[in-house]
Amino acid sequence: MNKRKIKRIHFILTFFLLFTSCNAQVKFWELELNKGWQIKVDPNKLGINERWFEKIVEHDLIEMEVPSFWESTLGYEYDGWVWYFNKFRIEELLKKVAIKCDAIDDDATIWINGKLVGNHIGYSESFYFDITNYVQVGENKVTILVDDHGGPGGIYKPIRIAEYSVPEDLLKTKFAEMTARHSEKWIKEGIIYEIYPRVFSKEGNFRGITSRLGQLKDLGVTILWLMPINPIGEIKRKGSLGSPYSVKDFYGINPEYGSSDDLKEFIQRAHDLGFKIIVDVVLNHSAWDNSLIKKYPEWYSKNKDGEIIPPNSDWSDVADFNYDSEELQKYMIEMLKYWITEFDIDGFRCDVSELVPTEFWETARKELDQIKPIFILSEGTLPEHHLLAFDMTYSWNVYDNFYSILAGTRKPSLIIDVLMNESYMFPMNSLRMRFNENHDKQRAAKIFGDDGALITSAVVFTLPGVPLIHNGQEIGETNFASLFEKSELGWSKIFESNDFFKFHKELVSFRKRNSGLVYGSFIPIDLGERILSYIRNDQENIVLSVFNFSNSTKSVDLNFLPDEFKNMSFNFDGAIGRKFKFDEIRMGRPANKIVDLEPLGFILIELKRR
Repeated sequence: MNKRKIKRIHFILTFFLLFTSCNAQVKFWELELNKGWQIKVDPNKLGINERWFEKIVEHDLIEMEVPSFWESTLGYEYDGWVWYFNKFRIEELLKKVAIKCDAIDDDATIWINGKLVGNHIGYSESFYFDITNYVQVGENKVTILVDDHGGPGGIYKPIRIAEYSVPEDLLKTKFAEMTARHSEKWIKEGIIYEIYPRVFSKEGNFRGITSRLGQLKDLGVTILWLMPINPIGEIKRKGSLGSPYSVKDFYGINPEYGSSDDLKEFIQRAHDLGFKIIVDVVLNHSAWDNSLIKKYPEWYSKNKDGEIIPPNSDWSDVADFNYDSEELQKYMIEMLKYWITEFDIDGFRCDVSELVPTEFWETARKELDQIKPIFILSEGTLPEHHLLAFDMTYSWNVYDNFYSILAGTRKPSLIIDVLMNESYMFPMNSLRMRFNENHDKQRAAKIFGDDGALITSAVVFTLPGVPLIHNGQEIGETNFASLFEKSELGWSKIFESNDFFKFHKELVSFRKRNSGLVYGSFIPIDLGERILSYIRNDQENIVLSVFNFSNSTKSVDLNFLPDEFKNMSFNFDGAIGRKFKFDEIRMGRPANKIVDLEPLGFILIELKRR
């Protein structure tokens, strides 16, 4: 194996921000691109084959300004493809220029002057593409294909053409210079386990969960997240049982799940075993038969005719709250207090938290903290959520790239780029929840395959952040649980030969005994184009992770680690992973320093100072 030059990029989440001061006084050319757009709806997905990105489309164009969702212009709800067309001028040649999008819902493919620039998956965070080699002095054409999978769609945050020197010029936010709120040790070191009570057991209730607490203790998870436990609305209900996110009574318990005593017994038993319990809360909307609609109709959003409306047409089973009402805000804060004081829960997972004002969350958190130390998880991705209100946000930015990396259309190093970009946008020490599946997405084993599901689980557990296991993920469940019907997880698989359960148990244990995976710096290591590798180092503990995302076996020579790690001993006996083996002798190099990784094979190794 030829010696490769090792590229080292040291950062501890926000390390790169230290360099931004060098460019703080530089004034770059920038052009806001929010006006002048024309859109064309493409329900039959003809535009790619007809090469709309190369020519001027003249028919059925609609004038539109951004940022906005296209529903406001179309006058109706639409999911699918919509093409955006615009022009811009550059008066002189620039050394580096990019198109910067603060957010597009959901996925975007961009062409400049008819040439493909790139595509971005995921709606939640900022991204950019370098277009230096695509633009010309004078007029330029930009075409963006937006693919919306559900709910509102479009270019819903600002978009611009901008000169830049380094990526942080484009991505750095004011929040990156701030520090995230302090979180309890049990949150930072936590391993979250999501439970859908309806499907977790045959019984589909709290007692069914309580009976399996020993199994969860054996797995090793530490924080149990219950999806919503409130009564479900019947008016405009979807499916036969309705969505748990359609809440009929914010103070009530779904009778499907049992009584308040059943819930208290579950929480007490869980606490006795060392678990923390968080409950899913839905504060953005309610069921149509929630008593609040009749008592306080002014708390709800209304159309021009004064009719209460859903958040969007797809969520037809719920009515949207209007947080301009101070009385609504007071009601919700008191409700959150009730669940802590009455049931001794340890926090909340907050559904569609970005649709509720950040100021409300900050006020609520201040009052809840006076009761006891709690954990609040935001489903959103807003950097400002980390300052005062939330302990953690969803890391859609990592999840959204797993499929393309596994498919071979993107390099594994994209994960490193994602973390680097994250450091430009989020407050220092921000906690992100990492995952490769959850209740909103298809099962990892289904869409990634067994090997893909397991390698992405290992990535999730070794990146900076806090990992999530979605109930059933640990046994390789492939059936997606509907929000509206009853189903049951295939727990019988545990008692058979189950690589998934064995490995996830091993992975949880490995993370718990290696503090570097919780508190350590993140040091990427370049070991090849289709290899993702990095070191987590907190001085007391060091872990090397190596993942082969290629379709062939790769030999990785661990003699080529950065200098500061070369003389360390490797705890090969304690290494975990899949599809790897050690080469005892190769080209006279020391035994056990060369690892062969099969396709989608990986290894996690502890390093020790001599």
